Amino acid sequence: MSDKIERSIEELYRDDPERADAVVFGRRTDLSRRGFLGGAGLATMGVAVGGAIPFAENMPAGMIPAAHAQGQPAAPAAQPKGPVYLNFPGKSDKLVVIGERPLVAETPEHLLDDDTTPIDKFYIRNNGQIPEQTKDADAWKITVDGEVNKKLELTLGELKSKFKPVTRRMVLECGGNGRSFFTPQARGNQWTNGGAGCAEWTGVRVADVLKAAGVKSSAVFSGHYGADPHLSGDASKQALSRGVPIKKLMDENNLIVWQMNGQPLPLIHGFPVRLVIAGWPGSTSSKWLNRIWVRDKVHDGQGMGGTSYRVAVKPMVPGDKPDMANFKDLESMPVRSIITNPMNGTKLAAGTREVKLRGASWAGDHTVKQVDLSIDFGATWRSAKVEKAKNKYDWQRWTATVKLPTDGYYEIWTRGTDSRGVMQPHLAGFWNPQGYGGNPMHRIAVLVG
Repeated sequence: MSDKIERSIEELYRDDPERADAVVFGRRTDLSRRGFLGGAGLATMGVAVGGAIPFAENMPAGMIPAAHAQGQPAAPAAQPKGPVYLNFPGKSDKLVVIGERPLVAETPEHLLDDDTTPIDKFYIRNNGQIPEQTKDADAWKITVDGEVNKKLELTLGELKSKFKPVTRRMVLECGGNGRSFFTPQARGNQWTNGGAGCAEWTGVRVADVLKAAGVKSSAVFSGHYGADPHLSGDASKQALSRGVPIKKLMDENNLIVWQMNGQPLPLIHGFPVRLVIAGWPGSTSSKWLNRIWVRDKVHDGQGMGGTSYRVAVKPMVPGDKPDMANFKDLESMPVRSIITNPMNGTKLAAGTREVKLRGASWAGDHTVKQVDLSIDFGATWRSAKVEKAKNKYDWQRWTATVKLPTDGYYEIWTRGTDSRGVMQPHLAGFWNPQGYGGNPMHRIAVLVG
């Protein structure tokens, strides 16, 4: 049998871990990895990753090394040979395009090293076309109607003058963040961990606007609408229209915003005005907002129902046909911890015996109780220092120092635990057809010497 790599390393490990070891490292497939690493195979793997592996005895069988697994971000299906970097006004050219129509780009983890994510490093997620930029932002109209005592039609200028502005630093995260970690591959843009950012948002509380309208007791759900045209150009179709239960909508942290990091919203992020629904999938935070419809039933707009932004209640067989009765809306986003410094693939000088780490963690509606780190493939763990959030829904930065016994190849793993005690898994669990909620531990490769 030929050892030609006819598929990517990720595909090989996903479909047949033992064959992947044989192809990548020259290992005989009738040996366990433990036996393989006890002989010449260890030297072969060391050459492949760039150095000796001090904790090789703890390396899980069939696990693709982080040096290969996360060496490059995901690329669009049309560009399978490597990442395509973004070329867009006002944006970093280090963002990675994972969808071209509509435009979708993620932020590599090491670019999320700021306490407040700069606009140029903030991810992009569109569902339709980008609308034309309005010339008079303050004349932009927003309607609040439906199950309210008083229908409101407010211009942005009136919104600014009639309600008290507030600023909150809050995470915005795509519902599909982490999708690429599912096996078998789920439908949609293949996000790694980069479909998230934490900006300073300035606007008015959604709850204050709704109180002015007077929400009726019959109110159940909301429907959010934006001005982005459907990809087809058909004016009768919505690009996306999602909503949330009224209880969530009334969370005092939800905002109708017109500023991002103290600057007017860029067009790509919803200029002149957008929603920020804290802690829930970013799809509920409509850009180019022009209507909030208060409804007496669950919203049925584009992106609601079926398997759209929905997860299985009971675990389903990966790749199996979904039973719609077993699905519920994805609500609070799951706990996630990432290493933002050093970056994956960092090479350190020979003799380096400690590495200072920085990272970010967040947990949707919840807080992060603990962040743990491992340098020996999960055999032992140590805790990081987790900072307090600036306000609710802010991410929590963390720092740690790990000591290395010798030169060689190391994997640094991080896992977060939320305030309920729910911990990130080793692998993405609860497979679903559209790959929501994938939050396995983040790991990076570091080579010393």
